[in-house]
Amino acid sequence: MARPLVFQFGDRLLPVAMSKVDRARLYGYKELEVVDDRGRRCELATLADDGCTLVGKGSTALGWMTADGNWCDKTQMTPVDLDGRDIASVPSSFAAPIKLFETATVDEYLRHNIRLVYAVECDDDLSDLRTELARGTIFAFPYSYRGGLEADAGFMLANDAGEIMLAVGDPTKVDFVGLAVPSIDTGTESAEEETDMMDFDMI
Repeated sequence: MARPLVFQFGDRLLPVAMSKVDRARLYGYKELEVVDDRGRRCELATLADDGCTLVGKGSTALGWMTADGNWCDKTQMTPVDLDGRDIASVPSSFAAPIKLFETATVDEYLRHNIRLVYAVECDDDLSDLRTELARGTIFAFPYSYRGGLEADAGFMLANDAGEIMLAVGDPTKVDFVGLAVPSIDTGTESAEEETDMMDFDMI
């Protein structure tokens, strides 16, 4: 059995199991299989810059090098911010109970790009938690599966069927470019310029 994720709701500890909800389970999926003239399955390969070397699956990897061009082991690397200060890592959410104390509004939830959704199941009685979520309460908490440099945004909420769901995402980053400038028709365009704008070859 997979390690449960433990939540603290009030004075109770609730160990839950998470079942990932993805598009394949909801809508099904299809695979495209390419075979040669003998019916053997083909595998994707990359042609190297020399024009003759084929690099197959599993033949590439990531490596780290110092500024002097020497090989560097990942354990020797220390993450820092833009000011050169060390970045403290965050623990895995499975290492300690997650307190369901902080809440989020619907607008705060919608300001996140949700990339993972889990259905929550638990053998314990969740009637108190379900009642709170049925009121529209959305619990917010930091979530990290393995631990790392920063945690994702986690949300616990209920769907229309009353099922408890766990959503994981990141804050949406929107850059402001500027105000829309209305176009001004000066009436100086020639007939030839108008013809160029109606190029039906582009359709």
